[in-house]
Amino acid sequence: MEQMGTDFDEAVRPPPIAEEDITRERTHRIIAAAMEVHTRLGHGFLEPVYQSALEVELVQQHVPFIRECELPVFYRGQRLSCAYRADFLCYSSIVVELKALARIGDTERAQVMNYLKATGLGRGLLLNFGSERLEFRRIIWKPNLPTSVSSADERT
Repeated sequence: MEQMGTDFDEAVRPPPIAEEDITRERTHRIIAAAMEVHTRLGHGFLEPVYQSALEVELVQQHVPFIRECELPVFYRGQRLSCAYRADFLCYSSIVVELKALARIGDTERAQVMNYLKATGLGRGLLLNFGSERLEFRRIIWKPNLPTSVSSADERT
């Protein structure tokens, strides 16, 4: 007699969600919170105003975060005595850097990429509230691939 339990369980069990899909959903939630802040406040404030407003919105959106999270910086495998303070660390793995500039460029993208490399974290979001529309860049760093300051948004 055949055992149907295993086959049946596998047939009705949803497929596992890929880690990349989870990360994409999480970055979308953070960006949605930032869009809400930008919609309500517009552009023209200094960065601390947007930091405070995004903190409120992340709570409203049930996004776990640490504000001004101090992250260790490593060089040649050794922890340095200085640290990097991320504007936000969301989901314990996504560095979120805020700006309030007329536009973001390579310097700001390189800054986030360097934070990722120095901390060993793989995902970053650069959010700029200073322009008429919210600017955002997803930045990915994988240590086994050649590094680049181009954002994930530009590779699609």
